[in-house]
Amino acid sequence: MTHAGIRTLRLYHYPATRSARAKWILHETVGEAFETVTLNLYAGEQYAPAYLERNPNHNVPLLEIETEDGRLMRMLESSAIVAFFADAFPAKSLAPPPDGSLQRADYLQMLHFGAAPMDMMLWQIRIHEHVLPAAERDPRTIARYRGKFAKEVEPQLAARLEKTPFICGDAFTAADCVIGHNVTWARGYGMCQSDVFRDYLSRLSKRPAFRAAFADARTFNPEVPQRPDGRTLFNG
Repeated sequence: MTHAGIRTLRLYHYPATRSARAKWILHETVGEAFETVTLNLYAGEQYAPAYLERNPNHNVPLLEIETEDGRLMRMLESSAIVAFFADAFPAKSLAPPPDGSLQRADYLQMLHFGAAPMDMMLWQIRIHEHVLPAAERDPRTIARYRGKFAKEVEPQLAARLEKTPFICGDAFTAADCVIGHNVTWARGYGMCQSDVFRDYLSRLSKRPAFRAAFADARTFNPEVPQRPDGRTLFNG
């Protein structure tokens, strides 16, 4: 069942990428009541003129929300999609209510920490290890952000998860959709290997919405195919 006033939801998605966060929150809130369109990023489908009209950022996610009265909203930011749907379905208890509480402040802080600095470090590691052409990869950038992630990010998250089962306390929240995805991303790059993170992902993986969102993750190949001319479809 979708939120009152929403007629259709269409998510443009690629396995294991940031769109998995959006897919996760949709499964948590509306179940299967949305359409998934898999966009082959490695084939360059994100640069098709029709897609660029919808999403000039040429990436995923793109979530199209069509309302009962014919309006169309396009959401491009995964963390915004996560936050919006958590608040739109208060009965699901995926976010503290927007009532000015300290619990709400902590939830928003962790959601945005995952979506901004944590995501940025992971992306810099990814593009310089697997995405950019070899001539454009910078080992100094890789070392800088791997070091920063290990020294600053992992200890903060581990300290929380040693005290509570989820990132904002005893209950799962939508912030776990962002942080949890990032932990899976980090583990794919050899980080977040301690038991506290393994146990965290074990708890998350018991959620049916998590399993649905990441059912296609094994098809993801981190290495972007390089074109014969050495160019890339991705600009980092």
